[in-house]
Amino acid sequence: MSEAVTYSVDGDGLCTLVLDLPGEKMNVLGPALSEAFEAALRRAMADDAVKGVVITSGKSTFVAGGDLKMLGGGLDVASMAPAEVAHLFGSLSRLLRWMETAGKPVACAINGLALGGGLEIALACHYRVVADDPRIMLGLPESQVGLLPGGGGTQRLPRLIGLAASLPLLLQGKNLSPQEALKSGVVHAVVPAEGLIEAAKAWLRAGGDAVQPWDKKGFKVPGGGDTLTPSFRNTFIGLNAHTRANTFGNMPGPEKIAACLYEGLQLPMDKALGVESKYFAQLMIDPVARNLIRTMFIKKGKAESLAARPAGVEKAAFRSIGIVGAGTMGAGIAFAAAKAGIDVVLIDRDLASAEKGKAYAAKRMARDLEKGRTTQAKIDKVLGHIHPGTDYAALGQTQLVIESVFEDRAVKKDVIAKIAAAVPAGTVIASNTSALPITSLAEYATDQARFIGMHFFSPAERMPLVEIIRGKKSDDTSWATALDFVSAIRKTPITVNDGPGFFTTRFIGAFITASLDMVESGVKPALIENGARMVGMPMGALTISDSIGIDVSYHAGKSQAADRGETELRFAVIGKLFEADRYGMKNGKGFFDWDASGDKRLWTGLGALYPALLQQPSIAEVKDRILYAQLAEGARAFAQGVLVDVIDGDLGATLGVGFPAYLGGPFAAMDTLGLPHVIAQCDRLAALYGDLYAMPQLVRDMARDGQTFHGENALRSPGLALAA
Repeated sequence: MSEAVTYSVDGDGLCTLVLDLPGEKMNVLGPALSEAFEAALRRAMADDAVKGVVITSGKSTFVAGGDLKMLGGGLDVASMAPAEVAHLFGSLSRLLRWMETAGKPVACAINGLALGGGLEIALACHYRVVADDPRIMLGLPESQVGLLPGGGGTQRLPRLIGLAASLPLLLQGKNLSPQEALKSGVVHAVVPAEGLIEAAKAWLRAGGDAVQPWDKKGFKVPGGGDTLTPSFRNTFIGLNAHTRANTFGNMPGPEKIAACLYEGLQLPMDKALGVESKYFAQLMIDPVARNLIRTMFIKKGKAESLAARPAGVEKAAFRSIGIVGAGTMGAGIAFAAAKAGIDVVLIDRDLASAEKGKAYAAKRMARDLEKGRTTQAKIDKVLGHIHPGTDYAALGQTQLVIESVFEDRAVKKDVIAKIAAAVPAGTVIASNTSALPITSLAEYATDQARFIGMHFFSPAERMPLVEIIRGKKSDDTSWATALDFVSAIRKTPITVNDGPGFFTTRFIGAFITASLDMVESGVKPALIENGARMVGMPMGALTISDSIGIDVSYHAGKSQAADRGETELRFAVIGKLFEADRYGMKNGKGFFDWDASGDKRLWTGLGALYPALLQQPSIAEVKDRILYAQLAEGARAFAQGVLVDVIDGDLGATLGVGFPAYLGGPFAAMDTLGLPHVIAQCDRLAALYGDLYAMPQLVRDMARDGQTFHGENALRSPGLALAA
């Protein structure tokens, strides 16, 4: 018997299976655990001395789901037939169906996180008891990676708690706490952790029923799930409309889940599970799941493990950091650090401004307190880590100082020089800038080797990404320190080489440029905004511009024009809005008119500034202009050596600026669409709309040679040599 599962039988004939995958922090359903689990189950069911079975875990988690590394790499499911994929990945479903019909009662003692296949194991057990620990979560997150629960989750959950109650878990990946699981009927009992196994055994000793409710004659889905009624069909009409409105057909998972429910709930369980396996196989073959899993889980996890961290540099321990600039961004960084237990010296030009930065954290935690998400003691502890002030000398004991002042070179020059004069030699100084070249900012510091860029995204305490920018003289110690800090505040780091706009700023700039080009050419703003949403962007570029601030875009545009030796803004519409005192959300008027609740309506005056074309472009053309502008910009950044690794580009685009996650990032998208197709589309658009769509020669050569950005034929990033 594999050590992945411990098998024991007590004097009452109750068998306990303890899942404990060797060498792993969590149990995941890869081949090792799955095979050992099946062998142990079959042994228990074949042993006449065993009267019942308890399944539990030897780790702090129960089972955290399937092994995404297995799903996301190595296995070429795209070339397999759907039936072959269904059989290959249907082993858990078949095993659990056999288990629940084998004639012996099975109790599940859930002692930790039970997600995906972990919860599906529990649902197939005849009795479920969970430890009373608020940290435990039960859920089915497969829809978030482009898949559906393939171990019976789409069929057992609605039969257990009803169709309506199951939808948030299946479609939105909602997790339940133990008490929520009890209230909804997902589990039978919640008990203290120390009595968990005994509670499961007590149910077995009391003669636990070895037949599931759905296998009994006359069973009906709870909550009025009669599949022949008009209400059942109306539920799915509304569900399909809601799904389409939210995904625009880009995410196939929710649609397949709805199909599983509609078809499966009209069938007996064995046939229903076959329906689930069929749709699961279809999703496995679809590139959406592969792209999501590779980028958002495998590569994201690799980035968070600091796999790229330079060797030989001692890990930084952050007792205290300094932040200069207590505005929204600096305050957000301070909040994130304080939540991680790091002391923060928060400096601004006057004490009132510095105190306001601390109040930012207090205000946000007060909202959590109102909603019961935190306690006053926890709030006090976090706020105790933030020390506002004005004296740069207080930075002398910090391990890292982040400059986060206004995006103005003169202001940053003054602040960086003051920081450099206040800290000991060797202290790493980082600039939180979205576009100013790090190599030139480093000239204002005493030690250019210990200067690096750290581009946070607003709101900094919530946004998951930090873009680390290596200047030409940034050394490995500064890079490692930046990576260690990002890890300490539990965010995802990417590393890029220095260049105008780095990666994320120039990437989102292409999206905004394409959109503003259309505004000024007479494309209706509503068509532009809706086109962006249909591509999969979380919001349109006009909404983003209002959120950033028209005044901010105006001043940044003026600075960029000066750098080019020009006086005119790239986009006249920004100047016209600025001159009309339309600054965006901050004063309630920009491209949109905003009300106090945050609702918006397109400003009707925009049509007078830029009359609408009589013949509007098709929605397909608008979508292409938005998508391919970003792909072309990503390709140029790659060719110019800005990216050390294309996965940094994929993560930066998806986590930092909202590029559609279902595409896996711009480089995953180009691989999926095929480089010849992408180049042909960009060439067509460039002929019509200009160099925004120009593809670099390097990428043309890749297409000619059959190379890709990911996989076995991937081209080594030119940025690797620059980073060395």
